[in-house]
Parts: sequence; structure tokens; C-alpha cells
Amino acid sequence: MSGFAADHQGARVRPSPNHGERRGVAGPDMIVLHYTGMESGQGAEDWLCDPQSGVSSHYLVHEDGAVVQMVAEAARAWHAGKSFWQGESDINSRSVGIEIVNPGHVLGYRAFPDAQIEAVIALCRDVAVRHAVAPARVLAHSDVAPGRKIDPGEKFPWARLHAAGIGHLVTPAPETTGPVLGLGDSGPSVARLRSDLAIYGYLIEIDDLFDEWTGTVVAAFQRHFRPARVDGRADPATVNTLTRLLEASPA
Repeated sequence: MSGFAADHQGARVRPSPNHGERRGVAGPDMIVLHYTGMESGQGAEDWLCDPQSGVSSHYLVHEDGAVVQMVAEAARAWHAGKSFWQGESDINSRSVGIEIVNPGHVLGYRAFPDAQIEAVIALCRDVAVRHAVAPARVLAHSDVAPGRKIDPGEKFPWARLHAAGIGHLVTPAPETTGPVLGLGDSGPSVARLRSDLAIYGYLIEIDDLFDEWTGTVVAAFQRHFRPARVDGRADPATVNTLTRLLEASPA
């Protein structure tokens, strides 16, 4: 792919050699959002276009809102890595990957600028319309790779995207007192929690034990859908938010 026309109007094209053909699908039906986790946007852009890196994304959105397209949407970019959602393990083949410039948790995680988020909204809306991406299929990297990835993180304004018609969300339940499920707990409440997480799409087996992996998946859920407290413990607000999210899901 030496060159291609931008799929998104206004995007600057900088082709990355790191791509391939989509496998087993006619086109994408998901959008996966990331943060770059590097010191600078230019450094991230260069890395995603470096043949030695072995990674890429379809798009990168700089902090000033400038959008760069590195892989054509028809092709398979290498952004999700080992991942899973709703029974599918080749998320790269099913998705459009969007990297959002932010240094991330290790290098000074900060709020995402307004201009950047407006550009992300416009880009997601455009991709979603073009490929008929359902709102519930707009996901965080941390959703499809719990524990291994935590981006774009709890500061990402999912509510702003949802208000603009992007993504699936319910207003997080307020914190209340009540039983909290955590490491070592077991029983029907844990089985229901694990089942609901699996039904929504996360990689978790149905079991009645709250093990370390359950805590990892709960933290991934909180990071996207209940970011006020990301601790991997299923407090009443987390459980209530998950229940209402499922109730609001398409059949």
C-alpha cells in the first residue's frame, strides 16, 4: 500500500507499511479506540509508520484535532493485538483502529483536549455510518484486551461521544452502600456478575468464583462504563450499571 485516498474527509494520508488483508470478513463492524502512550504525537505517528514497529492503526488523532490516516479502512491494521469480543478473537480483522494522542498513565496521563475529542467524534461518526457500526461495537482497547491494555483510560470522555451518537452508554449508577464482591468471593451473585460480563462481550467464563481475572475484567468495565472508581471490585454501583447497560442493549 504505497498510497491511497483518505477515507475520511480532511485526513492527511501517511501510509504505514504495517497492514494486511482482513480475514473472514467483508469489512469492519467495530471501532476500537486507543491512546498512544508516547511522549509526543509526532513520535507516535512515526512509530506507527515504522516497519520495525510491527504496529499500526487506521487513524491517529493529534491533540489539535488533526487526523492522520495510515492504513486504508479496507485493510487490516495491527492495533488490537491479542484481543477478544463477543466470541471473536481476531479483532484487527473486524475493526477500525483509532489512536488518540495522549502520553498515557506512565508518562503523564491528562485530559483529552476539546479539539481532539471533536475530531474523534467526527471521525467515529463517519466510520460508523460508512460501515454500519452499531453503537455497542465502539469499544476501548481495554475492553477487548483487559489487563493487557488500559487505554484510552478513565479520563476518556465516553459520555461526550455518546451524546453525539457514538458508542453505547448508560449514566453510571451513583455510589451506594451495600455488598461488594471481591477476590475470593463465590456464589450466585458472582456467577451472575461473570455471566453478565460475558453476555456483554468480555472474555470471561461463567463461574461462581471471583478470581483475579474477574477483578481484571471488572476493572476494564469500570474504566469505560463507571470510571469514578476503577478498583476491580464489584460494588453495587458497578453491578447496577452493568445490569442497566445490558437492559439497554439491542436484543
